[in-house]
Amino acid sequence: MTEFWESSFIENQLMWGFEPSDSAILVKDFFLEKHVNEILIPGIGYGRNAKVFLDNGINVTGIEISRTAIELARQNGLSIPIFHGSVSDMPFEDKLYVGIFSYALIHLLNKSERVKLIQDCYHQLKPNGFMIFTTISKEAPMYGKGKQIGKDYFETMNGVKMFFYDEDSVKQEFGNYGLVEISEVVEPHKDKEDKPPFKFLMITCKKEG
Repeated sequence: MTEFWESSFIENQLMWGFEPSDSAILVKDFFLEKHVNEILIPGIGYGRNAKVFLDNGINVTGIEISRTAIELARQNGLSIPIFHGSVSDMPFEDKLYVGIFSYALIHLLNKSERVKLIQDCYHQLKPNGFMIFTTISKEAPMYGKGKQIGKDYFETMNGVKMFFYDEDSVKQEFGNYGLVEISEVVEPHKDKEDKPPFKFLMITCKKEG
């Protein structure tokens, strides 16, 4: 089962290539504007979104469940601290961060896992810190396809379970955690331009001091 999961990881994650996501670039600009100098990235994968922060003087710590992903990150020169484990097991340390960035992860979790991730990230923020999540929205072309296993929750043909957010569900899940903005982001496949882009929501929260 582990071998299947790891091969599935490589197939599904490497399709994005090694260029940073448009979301990561936007979040980098936001963090620089807010003088954020150290961040946590739960679900860092093979690190495609880490370098844009590091190149701009922002220290990065990651969390990643896949050993294959961590090995790929190391092979590509990423020497930052990365905790090996599931985000469901957060926190891995007592440290608090000025910023947290989670890319295309939370919609892969079930309701209780999503709630826990939001709570855990919020608790690991310093006062006046920001956490930003990008997640798939109901405007994405794959919404409503596959086996429905809950409200706005579907299982695809290859067994991937995804929850599709809209403004109401964002407010319901993030409303008690300093929600300040919901915006739309279109993420192209940068190395496969023939594929339709993903439509994401970017969710920004601030922990008041």
